[in-house]
Amino acid sequence: MTPELIALAIVALEHVVLVFWSQMLLTRDVGPEGNAGPRDDLPDFSQQTGRLRRALANHTENFPFFIGAVAVVLLSDSANGVTATCALIYAAARAVYIPAYAFGWTPWRSVIFMCGFLATCVMYVAAFF
Repeated sequence: MTPELIALAIVALEHVVLVFWSQMLLTRDVGPEGNAGPRDDLPDFSQQTGRLRRALANHTENFPFFIGAVAVVLLSDSANGVTATCALIYAAARAVYIPAYAFGWTPWRSVIFMCGFLATCVMYVAAFF
C-alpha cells in the first residue's frame, strides 16, 4: 500500500473518531432522546460540543479535497517522496487539528489547518510534474 493510501485510511479513521466523539458529547448535552430525535429544537450545546461539531463540519468539508489529491496523484502515476510526505503531513495535521479545535488552541488550530491544506495543495501541483 502506498503512503498516500495509508494516509487516506488514517484520515478516514480520524473521521470516525471525530464523529463518535462529537456524538458522545451531543448525547451528553441533549440526552439520548434528543440525539435520536429529529433535532429540530435542540438546546444550546456546551462549548466543547459546539467546537467538535464545527471540527466535524470542517473535516467533512476538507476530506474530499484530500481524497481528490490522493486520487489524482495515484491515477496519474505521480506518487513520489513529495506526495507521500504531504499525505502523511495532512494525516498528522488532521490528527492534531481535532484536539486543537476541541480545546480552543488559538492561533495554533489555524496554523495546523494551513499545514494540512497546503500539503494537499502541493499534492495537486506535484501531479503535474
